[in-house]
Amino acid sequence: MKKSSTLTTTTSMPTSPTLSAQTLSASKISLNSNSSRSGSVAGSIRSSCQSPVRPGSGCVDAIKAKREEIEIETLLEKAKFYTSVCLGTTAILSVFTFLFLIPFVVDPAISTIIADYDPVPVTCIVIDHIYAEGIKNCSWSSCREGCTSSLTKCHQLFVNYTRIPYSDWERNPRDLDAVNWDVSYTKFLINSEGCGYPPTTNCSVFARQYGFSHIGEPFPCYYSRAYPEVVIGRYSWENNLYHLILSLIIPNVLFAISIGVLSYWYCPCCEKACNKSSRVYAEKFPTKEEIVNCMKCNTEKSLSLNVF
Repeated sequence: MKKSSTLTTTTSMPTSPTLSAQTLSASKISLNSNSSRSGSVAGSIRSSCQSPVRPGSGCVDAIKAKREEIEIETLLEKAKFYTSVCLGTTAILSVFTFLFLIPFVVDPAISTIIADYDPVPVTCIVIDHIYAEGIKNCSWSSCREGCTSSLTKCHQLFVNYTRIPYSDWERNPRDLDAVNWDVSYTKFLINSEGCGYPPTTNCSVFARQYGFSHIGEPFPCYYSRAYPEVVIGRYSWENNLYHLILSLIIPNVLFAISIGVLSYWYCPCCEKACNKSSRVYAEKFPTKEEIVNCMKCNTEKSLSLNVF
């Protein structure tokens, strides 16, 4: 019995180390194969990234292209931001400018058009000049520096005028006592509003030009065909229309352009409305060819990702 036990022990003992050696060798082989595969993939990646820089190929070119794209995107974002700030400022300034121009340019120009002044100057003479001081005595003035300022000093001029053109009067002067004046003793204003702002309006110069020392001297003036009792010293249809068009168009066009661009950039509703497709409802769904092409693109992308 003792011999048999020793034999069994001697025969059973060497089997376990042989099996463990085989399993270890097999595992080493599998590890070596896996490491060789991963090494080949990693080596291919390293070789592609560590290969010398060639134009149009390699990892470095891709990184450079990506950096250039990022730089371009950042520049575009900065440009868009600063452009948006400028457009917003332009829109705000356009509103305030238009509100400022309404009482000083638009309203006088419209009132001048409504008055319908005769563009051909007629003949006038000053028959009275009153200089007054104090708010009570200055209910009106032929000239006022500042259309919103209160009157404390005023020059009040009264004229007679005839519809004889001043050019005809210069060629053929008449006797003032024999002239049949169309309107007598009416107010004389420097312009349609009777006011203005320096340097174009200087009431002292106006008073010296038409006042005390020039009473009874003929001079050109413009009368209103809608209101014959209104007579002014300065009038130009072209300048009046020019200033009216500029004051109406420039602020409104700048405001419309600024708001339109900002709405297109930052308003989702406007962007959807601008990019709205004109196709019918059935055509909005992808066709079979588009689905197949999309699936091919997705499979190629998935394969490229599995390789890495």
